[in-house]
Amino acid sequence: MTFKRGYAVKIGLYVRVSTSDKGQDPELQLKPLREFAKARGWEAHEYVDIGESGASGHRPGLDRLIEDARKRKIDGILVWKLDRFGRSLRFLLNLLEEFRVLGVQFCSLTENLDFSTPSGRAMASLIGAFAEFERDIIRERIRAGLQNARVKGRRLGRRPIFDSGHLRTVAQLKGRGKSVRQIAREMRVSKSLVHKTLKNISSQTPEN
Repeated sequence: MTFKRGYAVKIGLYVRVSTSDKGQDPELQLKPLREFAKARGWEAHEYVDIGESGASGHRPGLDRLIEDARKRKIDGILVWKLDRFGRSLRFLLNLLEEFRVLGVQFCSLTENLDFSTPSGRAMASLIGAFAEFERDIIRERIRAGLQNARVKGRRLGRRPIFDSGHLRTVAQLKGRGKSVRQIAREMRVSKSLVHKTLKNISSQTPEN
C-alpha cells in the first residue's frame, strides 16, 4: 500500500478468530499487523471478531470496520490472511470494489497481496474462487457420505446415551434403594438424565 506523504495515514487492522480455531489468540494475527503498520509510521486502529464465521457477512468488528471505511475514518485495511476477512467470493469482491471507489486500500499481509492494484484484484478473484470451490467439494462429499450411510441402513445422528443394558442397570440401582444423585454419580451421567430414564421406565411398567 502506498499513500501520499504529508499526512497521518490511518490503517484498519482486521483479525478474525472463528469457533473452529480452538481458542486461538487473536494476538497471533494482530502482532505482525501492528509491527507492519508501525514500521511504516501508520496510525493503527484494531477491529477484532472472535468466534465469528467467515461465511457471515455481518460481524461486529467487520461491521465497524466497513462503517469507518465508508466514513473515511481509515485510509487502508490490513488483514493477516484473506480468508480471515471473508470466505464468500461475491461478498469479498463487492467490498473490494466499494473500497476502491472510496479510495480505501486493502492488503493481505501473509499473502503479500495488495488489492488496491488491478493485479491484486484479479488475484483476489482467483483465491476466492478456489476457496469457494473447495468448500463446495467438501459439502458434496459430506452429502454423498450421508446418502451412502442411509442406503446401507446405518443410523445417523447421535446414538442414544442409554441402551437396554444401561436401562436395566438404572432400574437395578433404583431397586436397591439408590437415590437419583447416587445413580447419576455411579454411572457418571447427569441427574436429569437419570430422572427422565426412571420416569420412562415407570411409564412403561404395566400396573397390577
